[in-house]
Amino acid sequence: MSSTPLHQLERVVIRFAGDSGDGMQLTGDRFTSDTAALGNDLSTLPNFPAEIRAPQGTLPGVSSFQVHFADHEIATPGDAPDVLVAMNPAALKANLPDLPRGATVIANSDEFSRRNLAKVGYAASPLDDDSLTDAGYHVHALPLTSMTVEALADVEGLTRKEKERAKNMLALGLLSWLYSRDTESTEAFLRAKFSGAPEILDANLTALRTGHAYGETTEDFAVRYQVAPAPMTPGTYRTITGNQALALGLVSSAYRTGLPLVLGSYPITPASDVLHQLSALKAHGVTTLQAEDEIAAVGMALGASFGGSLGVTTTSGPGLALKSETIGLAVATELPLLVIDIQRGGPSTGLPTKTEQADLLQALHGRNGESPVAVVAAQSPTDCFDAALEAVRIATTYRTPVILLSDGYLGNGSEPWQIPTAADLPDLTVRHTTEPNATDDAGEPVFHPYLRDPETLARPWAVPGTPGLEHRIGGIEKADVTGNISYDPANHDRMVRLRADKIARIADSLPPLEVDDPSGEARVLVLGWGSTYGPIAAATRLVRATGAKIARAHLRHLNPLPADLGDVLRRYDRVVLPEMNLGQLALLLRGRYLVDVRSHTAVRGLPFTAGELAQVIHENLMEIQGLEVRA
Repeated sequence: MSSTPLHQLERVVIRFAGDSGDGMQLTGDRFTSDTAALGNDLSTLPNFPAEIRAPQGTLPGVSSFQVHFADHEIATPGDAPDVLVAMNPAALKANLPDLPRGATVIANSDEFSRRNLAKVGYAASPLDDDSLTDAGYHVHALPLTSMTVEALADVEGLTRKEKERAKNMLALGLLSWLYSRDTESTEAFLRAKFSGAPEILDANLTALRTGHAYGETTEDFAVRYQVAPAPMTPGTYRTITGNQALALGLVSSAYRTGLPLVLGSYPITPASDVLHQLSALKAHGVTTLQAEDEIAAVGMALGASFGGSLGVTTTSGPGLALKSETIGLAVATELPLLVIDIQRGGPSTGLPTKTEQADLLQALHGRNGESPVAVVAAQSPTDCFDAALEAVRIATTYRTPVILLSDGYLGNGSEPWQIPTAADLPDLTVRHTTEPNATDDAGEPVFHPYLRDPETLARPWAVPGTPGLEHRIGGIEKADVTGNISYDPANHDRMVRLRADKIARIADSLPPLEVDDPSGEARVLVLGWGSTYGPIAAATRLVRATGAKIARAHLRHLNPLPADLGDVLRRYDRVVLPEMNLGQLALLLRGRYLVDVRSHTAVRGLPFTAGELAQVIHENLMEIQGLEVRA
């Protein structure tokens, strides 16, 4: 047992950073799992290059994983790390600007060679010239690579280079000791992962235990830390990423609809994980099809919907553009189709592994003709599960394509999720049409494919091959009610308006917009959508701590918008809207509601920080007060 004093902390932000081959994502993921097992609330931010193997030791090749954990509810991965684990000079230089004064740096001194320093423009090692300590950082320069090799001296069958690869486990063991975590769950993970490679398993287990033992015996660390569990509603929890939550939400939705789930997908970062997750769930009525391209993938999904299944396709921004014609076909045929867009930086290939919110206008308007679809957005990794359920509800109830917007921040980030029971899930039961729904002039039963439900305007969903329900389908305009091909101008005008009205009626099924305004006296409303939820919530908390009154609201439904949104916006003297684009939703809200929505925008490939948004809110509050004084 270590005699090192134990200090209690409320929250900690740790960032693991190194070369893209140093295993930082695995290290961060394992630390996160151990943290979740201890009952801390947490939020993570993986950040890695797009290249499979960027040039070793260079700034473009730096990969990092940030985890924020606390003894209370948190909303973001943290603005800045309290601890940086830097495996090489590039990792240190790339992340040093984010470190606040007083932060701790644990650096792998073995990698601070003259050659590696030169790659990133260091004339001398910052570990040797006191520049880091002079800047107020607590520096621990440890030879992690040589410590690992020395610890594995008795492990046979591995080269020195292969032994060096276990240095991330040594770092994980050290951090596990420093923050009062045991290594049992990580050891179990390693045994499962490397069950067929005993030498590699032995090396990783030994390195992990060595790092933990080093913490217990060294005098390099004056204290170790502990973060108490966060209060949580009783239940069963697991750590989950947004993409994992989407996959489970889709399977749960299929279960509640009673429909088989068919996913047509083409691999694309950062959406591929949904395909990977669903491909492992075939026992639950899931069929996954990896298509040759994006167009084929959405065609498979729409074909599945035509056949009576729950058709889903996953993609990111470039793929959404390619799917646009088939989404338009789904609009014309009025079939349910779920299109999941995990947004990333653009345009073109852009920033494949970085986050952005720039596909909103494409989701709303990126098709030819008047082609309305429903659009919903997830707000957190765990909320991706609920967003999937809501998207399926809309698609099957109103017979329409639904675009579900997530992004790389949500898709790759993780947080604790309370696993619901089947009884907690909404009833999404779907009943296909099985009988004719009208009679002809002779009184004989007939099927009219566009005879609509009077409340939802949804048309019947008839499975092909059902006797007596034969009907035409395709992209050419159909006659109202009968579904016959029609070029009549008046009919086309009517059908265009009917399809738009059907989407508008979705708003009738939505609850009033929830506004967080405890005092009821706030004059500034901070509005958001999608993954800005966490940063806005954290920023609002910071501003309210100063005594200021501020209101907050967040949109899940972007088309149609909540019926009461206009009234909510007009209730406040100012509306501030942060977006990770150049103001796309702000543009739409100004045009529709004639409200002077103030944008705060950034397209850095990273989420907003709470401190940044708190400053924006403060400036708007000050400006409102200044205008009042001048008046």
